[in-house]
Amino acid sequence: MNLESRSESYAAAGVDITAGYKAVELMKSHIARTMTPGVCSDVGGFGGLFEPPAGMKQPVLVSGTDGVGTKLKLAFLLNKHDTVGIDCVAMCVNDIICCGAKPLFFLDYIACGRNFPEKIAAIVGGVAEGCVQSGCALIGGETAEHPGLMPEEEYDLAGFAVGVVDKENIIDNTKMEAGDVVLALPSSGVHSNGFSLVRKVLDVERADLNAPVPELGGKSLGETLLAPTKIYVKPVLALLEQVRVKGISHITGGGFYENIPRSIPDGLGAKIEKSAVRTPPIFDLVAKRGNIPQREMFNTFNMGVGMSVVVAKEDQEQALSILRQAGVDAYTMGVIVPSQDKLILV
Repeated sequence: MNLESRSESYAAAGVDITAGYKAVELMKSHIARTMTPGVCSDVGGFGGLFEPPAGMKQPVLVSGTDGVGTKLKLAFLLNKHDTVGIDCVAMCVNDIICCGAKPLFFLDYIACGRNFPEKIAAIVGGVAEGCVQSGCALIGGETAEHPGLMPEEEYDLAGFAVGVVDKENIIDNTKMEAGDVVLALPSSGVHSNGFSLVRKVLDVERADLNAPVPELGGKSLGETLLAPTKIYVKPVLALLEQVRVKGISHITGGGFYENIPRSIPDGLGAKIEKSAVRTPPIFDLVAKRGNIPQREMFNTFNMGVGMSVVVAKEDQEQALSILRQAGVDAYTMGVIVPSQDKLILV
């Protein structure tokens, strides 16, 4: 074969540059919603510029990165792509708020088999909504077409967030002591972890995702599972302004057993009353259908608690009031006790 006589193009190889340009144009209005005073650059540059806020004695940058995982399969099956971006932002900003850091900016990365501009814009619209909910700016991102590597209709979504906290205000659990209380911040459902097990147990690929399910109060399986991850940034920032918070855990993959101990110092444990945990019916359905032991459920899912917060006993009522005023129906689910085990479920 005479290679010199053959003409090729990027489009012939499966990458549509024109679609990429259209996707950027469609997402600009979404990105504009997220602009904050620190943004120093427009969409389309090689780097996103952000000026950190003034007034801190020793500003410390806090970063977090994560994705949405196999929850994306629900978006594919339902052909609904405008909420998974919220999940992506939530997974990152909910992590960095655990240090007491205010999110500043966010970047997303979308890898797709084929760039369908309207679909990409819907995804970014969800990312923008997550940024608005957390008060951070979407200052950049990347959409990469991977023809031949991914199915045309599928994509993966990941993100990266940066926040800032004054060094003296970093939450590091050093002030935690026996007698402090553990508050629960309710989740909106499964959030973005444990979906590989959920998909297997509920056989979501073959289920009627739009049919009402009695065990879910008449809601459909699709609506329940695709509910976006709750973003706790603004309620927690409001709490930090008025109450000394001693520890925060974002309850993601690994459930209670992996995540709550991450905020507990050696020699202490969080004693959680299982009967106090307000568990949404989706978790009961998964446990029943999969015959999953209770310990495994608490070791995999958030069980209705997206974030736990530790405060002094004397600050309990004020903390609950602040969180409720900020739209989070928080409640007390445990207490800090002397223990060699950092989590005790009773």
